[in-house]
Amino acid sequence: MSDIKNVFDIAGRSMAAQMVRLNTVASNIANAEARAGSAEDAYRPLRPVFQTVFEDGMRNAEKASVEVRDVISLNREPQRVHEPGHPLADEEGFVYISPVDVNEEMVDMIEASRQYQNNLEVVTTLRTLMMRTVNMGKS
Repeated sequence: MSDIKNVFDIAGRSMAAQMVRLNTVASNIANAEARAGSAEDAYRPLRPVFQTVFEDGMRNAEKASVEVRDVISLNREPQRVHEPGHPLADEEGFVYISPVDVNEEMVDMIEASRQYQNNLEVVTTLRTLMMRTVNMGKS
């Protein structure tokens, strides 16, 4: 039963990590084209940093999982655009647009979604197999 718990735990941790990834993608897409009055204030895309977690501190790959260690801001320069009528424009009439690449974010979203679905399928399959095993004893 311990190994079954481990599979649920591993899949659950992985699903939680992918949810963080999906949330950062959502935040990035929501802030694409966001304008700021200075390069320092411009939104920078976020990325989760994953870390392998081993059960009981042992480096046993069979019982390894993943978690989000940190969420970092990417060091990308915002686009400087001349929009003198914009309320956030600096004294020279420039605004700074967040350096979010929506295409890159969409690819990351699809990948995170697939990883989440794969782990959900593991949990669903294991649950189905457990129910079948329980029902075998009832016959």
